[in-house]
Amino acid sequence: MDELIAEITTVARGMWRHRRMGLLVAWIATAIGCAIVLSVPDKYEATARIFVDTQSILKPLMSGLAVQPNVDQQVVMLSRTLISRPNVEKLIRMADLDLKINSKSDQDALIDSLIKTLEIKTVGRDNLYALSYRDTSPEKAKKVVQSLVSIFIESSMGDSRKDSRNARKFIDDQIKTYVVKLEEAEARLKAFKLRNMELQNVEGMDMTEQMSSVVNQLNQAKLELREAENARDTAKRQLSNEKNQAQDQSMSSLLQESSLTISTPEIDGRIDIQRRNLDGLLQRFTEQHPDVINTRRLIKELLEVKKREVVGLRKMAMENPSQSSNSSLMQQELNRIVATSEVQVATLRTRVGEYSARLNRARELMKTAPQIESEQAQLNRDYDINKKNYNDLVTRRESAALTGDLESVAGLADFRLIDPPRASQKPVAPNRLLLMPLALVVALGLGLASAFLASQLRPVFYDKRSLSQVVGLPILGAVNLVMRDSEISSEKKELQRFWFASTGLLVAFLIGMVVLSFVTDGVK
Repeated sequence: MDELIAEITTVARGMWRHRRMGLLVAWIATAIGCAIVLSVPDKYEATARIFVDTQSILKPLMSGLAVQPNVDQQVVMLSRTLISRPNVEKLIRMADLDLKINSKSDQDALIDSLIKTLEIKTVGRDNLYALSYRDTSPEKAKKVVQSLVSIFIESSMGDSRKDSRNARKFIDDQIKTYVVKLEEAEARLKAFKLRNMELQNVEGMDMTEQMSSVVNQLNQAKLELREAENARDTAKRQLSNEKNQAQDQSMSSLLQESSLTISTPEIDGRIDIQRRNLDGLLQRFTEQHPDVINTRRLIKELLEVKKREVVGLRKMAMENPSQSSNSSLMQQELNRIVATSEVQVATLRTRVGEYSARLNRARELMKTAPQIESEQAQLNRDYDINKKNYNDLVTRRESAALTGDLESVAGLADFRLIDPPRASQKPVAPNRLLLMPLALVVALGLGLASAFLASQLRPVFYDKRSLSQVVGLPILGAVNLVMRDSEISSEKKELQRFWFASTGLLVAFLIGMVVLSFVTDGVK
């Protein structure tokens, strides 16, 4: 610590030895700095304030029908990208700043200068923007700000309409592309259906469901065939029994039966069989099923036959009581029933054969059905995706059209010029009252630096320790300088002149600051 203090003391004594040079440098630097500050030209600032109203009554009314862009974000982005090179070039032409440009380098320098000096900033949080520009000419600054305001408003309108047109053009191009894709998908689907027509079903069933339906139909046909065969066999047995019946029935019994009630057991048996068959069909099918309709029609025919037979038996019994006509008529009816049953059995056998053939064909088709169904599912999926995208694009095209119409009516936002462009009558820069003290501080620093540099260029040893450290030899002794009275008096006078010059520098600077302050207030 003592060594550090000794070093600082040595440096300070060396700088003090060259104080006159430092003071001279400070005077010269102060004069030069003040001259530079005073020579800087005055700059005037032109400003304007714009309020961007992003709220429109049409937009909530059109919610859900038209696209609602983030207007606030668009305005912020517009404000940040407004001061770009193309816009500055346009501003130069609008403000007639290019009249004195003689070369490309001058134009580039002017553009770079404008980009650095033009300012657009947000004032508060209510979409209020302030535009400002500084120049040595207030009229020129005002003209530049006016041009910047015009570019700000025009850019917002142009960009909005251009975005709307680009969006509609893009959607139209995509719709044309999807129309081609839809036509191709429809053609592939049509060709697939023509190739696999046997697999198509109007009810939309797949091969497994179709095969299950054929199996059910075959089982139903076999059941109906067995029922018809049983009915035919029953009719044959009844016919055989009727032929073997005794022929010695008395006329009185016949007349008594015919007068009281005439029964037809064969027909009644057939009717009962068909009714049981109808009950079984109704448990599996509806009233509109062909087998149900045929069974009901057959029951109705049997009832009509029974009615005619009863009427004929009664008539024959009344006209020829001596003959046993009841038995003969029953045999005839049984013969007719047997013939009808044979026809029904043959029809049902044909149906069973047809259903069996269908089942065999369905089993053959089942081997290739998974691959075909997979291909059909892929075709349907591609078609559905293209159709959905096409419908979505058509809907968005209409929304884009409404959005464009909405923007043409309401615009991106309402730009209101709160404060028109105006230039300040007083210069806003430079701040000489601040720059002058800074120039004095710099001048004093240069004076101290020059004194320090002189002390290092022409070093002097002020004590034995510093000399011993430099030469590396022990110091045996030192001789002190004894000054005469005249030398002491001369030293005091020189010191007085130094302090007078130093005080004069500060006093002159303060007087200059006071004068500058009065001049500045007078200008204001």
